Amino acid sequence: MIEKYEFGMLRVGGKKHRHYVIIYSEYSEKSRGSERVDPNWCRKEGHRLDPSDLEAVMKVRPEVLIVGTGYYGRMEVPKETIDSLKGLGIDLYIEPTKVACQKYNELKDTRKVAAALHLTC
Repeated sequence: MIEKYEFGMLRVGGKKHRHYVIIYSEYSEKSRGSERVDPNWCRKEGHRLDPSDLEAVMKVRPEVLIVGTGYYGRMEVPKETIDSLKGLGIDLYIEPTKVACQKYNELKDTRKVAAALHLTC
């Protein structure tokens, strides 16, 4: 569960993260609500989300990907990225990170979800 988000900081499972992260909800009937955090997510460009930035997500194939575009929503998600994810059958939500965190918490116990979160601007 995402416990707290503020500009530049996210807390998941009691641990603070100060770098961009991808969180994976491992939802299934056996492992309801368990999570895994990739704390070292990097992108080619800081304010643009390219399909190659989401290779790990595409391999996992969550039902839903929630993209947090930053505190002020400045990270761009181009059509090419959206089309790549939708082509794999992944539902996509693109929101400022505060809203994205709330959406992740809403869905994590009922669906296989990933959240790619930009923590700053």
